[in-house]
Amino acid sequence: MKTSIATVSISGEFPEKLAAIAKAGFTGVEIFENDFLTYDASPRQVAALVRDHGLEVTLFQPFRDFEGMPEPMRARGFERAKRKFDIMGELGTDLMLICSNVSPFALGGIDRAASDFQQLGELAAAHAVRVGFEALAWGRHVNDHRDAWEIVRRVDHVNVGLILDSFHTLARKIDPNTIRSIPGDKIFIVQLADAPLIDMDLLYWSRHFRNMPGEGDLPVVDFMRAVAATGYDGPLSLEIFNDQFRGGSPRAIAEDGHRSLIYLMDCVARLEPDLSTDVPAMPNRVRAAGVEFLEFTTDEEQKLELEALLSTLGFAKTGKHINRSVDLFTQADIRIVVNTDTKGDTFASSSYAVHGTNAYAYGMKVDDARVAGDRARSLGAATFSEPRFGGEVAVPAIQGVGNSVIYFLDDSDDLKTIWDREFVRVPVADPADDARLTRVDHIAQTTHYDEMLTWLLFYTSIFETRRAPMIDVIDPGGLVRSQAIESLTQPGFRLTMNGVDNRKTFAGKFLAEGFGTSIQHIAFATQDIFATAAALQARGFQPLPISRNYYDDLEARFGLSPEFSDRLRAHSILYDRDEAGEYFQIYSRTLGQGFFFEIVERRVGYAGYGAMNAPFRIAAQRRLSRPDGVPKVGVGKMRG
Repeated sequence: MKTSIATVSISGEFPEKLAAIAKAGFTGVEIFENDFLTYDASPRQVAALVRDHGLEVTLFQPFRDFEGMPEPMRARGFERAKRKFDIMGELGTDLMLICSNVSPFALGGIDRAASDFQQLGELAAAHAVRVGFEALAWGRHVNDHRDAWEIVRRVDHVNVGLILDSFHTLARKIDPNTIRSIPGDKIFIVQLADAPLIDMDLLYWSRHFRNMPGEGDLPVVDFMRAVAATGYDGPLSLEIFNDQFRGGSPRAIAEDGHRSLIYLMDCVARLEPDLSTDVPAMPNRVRAAGVEFLEFTTDEEQKLELEALLSTLGFAKTGKHINRSVDLFTQADIRIVVNTDTKGDTFASSSYAVHGTNAYAYGMKVDDARVAGDRARSLGAATFSEPRFGGEVAVPAIQGVGNSVIYFLDDSDDLKTIWDREFVRVPVADPADDARLTRVDHIAQTTHYDEMLTWLLFYTSIFETRRAPMIDVIDPGGLVRSQAIESLTQPGFRLTMNGVDNRKTFAGKFLAEGFGTSIQHIAFATQDIFATAAALQARGFQPLPISRNYYDDLEARFGLSPEFSDRLRAHSILYDRDEAGEYFQIYSRTLGQGFFFEIVERRVGYAGYGAMNAPFRIAAQRRLSRPDGVPKVGVGKMRG
C-alpha cells in the first residue's frame, strides 16, 4: 500500500515536515504549493531533500480556477499551467491537482470544461506530466465527483484523470457507491479526510475541521470500499486542514495519520475480502473484557496515605511481591497494585520522578494477550518492556496516554496465575466485604485537547470499542471536552477521555501540575450504592461534600420524594436518570493535585457517566482546593 500525506496536514518548517512524514512510515508526500513557495530553495533542491528522506512527490497541488474561464483569463490559465509543469519536472513529480473552479467569472458547461481539459491534456503530454481533476464540494459549477468524472470521461486523454477526495464526496452526502463504476486507471490519486458532523458552510468546515480517517463521523470506510472496487492501486493520501494539527507536533500528527490509513484499509479488507487492498494482514481488533488491575507508583511516606484511603474504600492488602517493593490490594474483582520501588532503575521510579504519586499503568483483560500486542504494534503503538527477575512473568504491554502503560492479560497458564506466582499472600485481619465494590466501572484519562483525537483513534483502532458522542463539560475555568470509549458489549471496558485547553480548569490544573500524567480518576462499581455509602462512612471515608442547593434542584428536576433526596444528601450521592435507567455517584476528595476515586451504581440500562453532575462535582472540588476551604484529603504531592 502506497501511503502519502499533504504537507499542509502538519505543522512545522518544510524540512521538519518531511522528516516527520518519513519517520512515520509514509512512502510519499503531496507538496502543497504554499509550502514550496515559502521555502527558500530551488525545485531541484526540494526534490533532493524529498529523496534524501526516502520519499517521492506524489502530487503537486493545488492549481485553481482553470476550467470554463472567459478570455483573456483562459489564455492566462494555460500560461500558468506551463510554468507549473516546468516546476513539476524539477520537483520530480508527474501529477498536478486541478480543483474545480470557484471564480465568479467561471462559465458553466460540461462540454466547455471538457474542451479546456482536452487542450490541457495535450500540453501536459508535451511536458510528460499528468493532471487530475477534483470536484470541490463548493465548486461554482462542478461540485460533485460524478460531474468531474463525466468531464474526464469526455476528454478521454491518457494525461487527464480524476482525483477523488473523501471529504468533498461525503460532505455533500453523495453516495460513495457511485464511484464503483469509474475505471480504476482513470483515478490518478485518492485523498482522504474525515470530519465531525457539523452543520456549517462547506468551505469553512473543510478548512478548519478535517481530521484523520476514523477520527470523525463521515463514512470514510464506505468511500474506500467503493474506491477499492474500481481496482485503483495508486497512493492513498491524507489532505487534512485542521487548526489543531497546524499547531501540534509534526511527528505525532504524522504518526497518527499513518495509523489512520492502516486502520482504514484493515477495515476495508475485512469488509471486502475478495478485493485486493494490498494491506498487510493483522489480527482482529482486541476484545477488551475489562480492567484487570490498576497500578500506582508512590514512595514509602505517601504510600501510607494512599493505603489509608484504600482501606476506607474497603480494600485489603492481600499480597506482597516476591522481588519488588510492590503490594497488592484487592476487593472482589478489583486489584490495586501499589509500587514503591522508586529508587531502582524502573519505569515506575521514572514515572514517580516526573509525576509524583500517580496511577501510571493498568492491565486490560483480553482474549489473547500476544495477539493484542501484535495488533497494537501493527498500528504503530510503542511497545513496553523492562527486565524481569526470577519467577516473574513477561506481560505484553504498550505505552499509552501520558506515557502510561497498558498491560495485556488473558487466561493463558502464565498470565492467569500471575497473582499467585508473583505475590506472596498476606494474612488479612479484616476480610469483610461490606464496601461491596465489585469491579472497575471505568477509568478517566485527561490529555491536552489537541492530542485527544490521537488517543481516541489509538483506542478505537486497537480495541473492539466504539465512541460515545462528545460532550462539553462546563468548568468555571473553561471548557473540557469529554468523550467515552466503550467495549461493544458490557460489562467490559469503559474509558472517558477528557481534553483540556488550559490549566484554569480543574482537569487542566491536574494535567499541568502532574506534568502530563493521564489517569485522573478511577470509578468502581457497586450494586447497592446506599449500603456501600454506609459501609464506607463507618470505615472513615470522607466523600466529596455536595451543596444542598444541588439536592433541592434534583427534587424539582426529577420529581424525587423529599425522603429519597434526603438519603442522597446524607451520603453526598449524586443522581442522574434517563429513559434507560438510573445512575448514582459518590466521589472521594481529591488526592495531590486532582486525582480522585468514584463509586457508581448503574440501574437497569443506564449507559452514561452522569455528565450533568460534572459541574457540581467540579464546583465542590474547587471549593475544597481553595486555601480557605476545608483541607483536602491527599496522598501528598503529585509533583512539585
